[in-house]
Amino acid sequence: MRKVLYNGKFYLERGSFAQAILIEADRIQAVGLNEEILSHADVDERIDCRGRTVLPGMNDSHMHLLMMGVNLSQVRISQCTSIHEIVEICKEFIAENPETRQTGLLGMGWNQESFTSGEIRLPNRHDLDRISTEIPILLYRICGHVAVANTAAIQKSGLTGDSPQYEGGYFGIGEDGYPDGIFSEFACDAVRGIFPKPSAEFCRKSLVKAMRHLVSLGVTSVQACDAGNFYVTTWEGLALFLALYANGDGLLRYHHQLVFDSPEEFAAFIESGDYRNGRYEMANWLTLGPLKLFKDGSLGGRTAMLRDGYKDAPGNCGIEAATQDAMLQYARLAAEAGIPLATHAIGDGAIEKTLDVYETVLKNGTNALRHSLIHCQITDRPLLERIARLGILVQYQPVFLESDIDIAESRVGKDLASTSYAFRTAVEYGVPVSFGTDSPIEDCNPFGCIFHAVTRQDRGGKHAE
Repeated sequence: MRKVLYNGKFYLERGSFAQAILIEADRIQAVGLNEEILSHADVDERIDCRGRTVLPGMNDSHMHLLMMGVNLSQVRISQCTSIHEIVEICKEFIAENPETRQTGLLGMGWNQESFTSGEIRLPNRHDLDRISTEIPILLYRICGHVAVANTAAIQKSGLTGDSPQYEGGYFGIGEDGYPDGIFSEFACDAVRGIFPKPSAEFCRKSLVKAMRHLVSLGVTSVQACDAGNFYVTTWEGLALFLALYANGDGLLRYHHQLVFDSPEEFAAFIESGDYRNGRYEMANWLTLGPLKLFKDGSLGGRTAMLRDGYKDAPGNCGIEAATQDAMLQYARLAAEAGIPLATHAIGDGAIEKTLDVYETVLKNGTNALRHSLIHCQITDRPLLERIARLGILVQYQPVFLESDIDIAESRVGKDLASTSYAFRTAVEYGVPVSFGTDSPIEDCNPFGCIFHAVTRQDRGGKHAE
């Protein structure tokens, strides 16, 4: 099948456009002027673009496709400007979706930094009890690293004020000595585990829904972290995607970022899993990628690791999600198997410790396996220079500026904020840089991401400087 698109404005690179392109099968074979491309013989279809601009498909270098699809079916609270509004929207959702009375209510998207009325603080169990005292409720912050539960959910989890804290996470205790409903990092799993896991069919439909939405926005390929989470285990996730693509339901090119619960599980997977035995019939569409690790949390939730702590929360340096010992075990296993690492690292403390781990497994000081940092938000110049010197890739999310532009200085101080979110500087230093949205943490529309990268402003123009 040979197809010509002509009479268009085809973007090639900055300042360079073509009038027409020739496509054969799934590849662009030629670009040029209308006359030369239309002169090709054996063309099956000709499409007049009527002067419209045509862009290449976008790639999102880090997102959560399954979570995004599931969220499209959950309560929408990302635009809430008060705790009261969260309560009212959730009440309405429960009334309109009676099945929640059997499953409980899960949601994601609130952000206390966006509250403009009422108390400007994290919601707690007492707030969610105003939604319901009968069904369990768990609502994640926009970052996904902090969540709030109601009393029914806490009771069902079996937690009390005397329960031990979690490694790589914590839950708050109220003045009454009972959990206050605020959970962070791995402690969130204690409550998340009481909710039923969605069926494989629901997950499949959610993935297709998410893919359709992405393709409608011009995103045609993703690197995504879906195999190994609350919805599916790593093995279940891999099987889910293989079946989806085998049935012809895969609408975009997908590259796995895989999560494991322990170095031992990762080692077992290397021996028997798809890294060794995988057979992907659609190699250009569905591929295996790096091991995904989590070093810290989020800046908005004050769980990102900061070397000098939070300026607006003295004594708090964030949370170390994966210990340095576990990171080293993962890294050595990956290096021996030839598998790249991609690590969630937001704070300067997390970035520094992750680079320490990477440097131990680089061969001849070069990053041949293309290890990467995901997010890499809070940096000073020496950190950026070290990233460049080691050749580490960075998967940035410029769209985070929409939420963080109001809080960065208060969290880390003016000097450190001035060298953070350093997309352009990283490129100038020679760092290989890609962009992503971390959807559903932020909107998956790539043009919003590009806007923030170019302007370094919020969408309302509040920070024109």
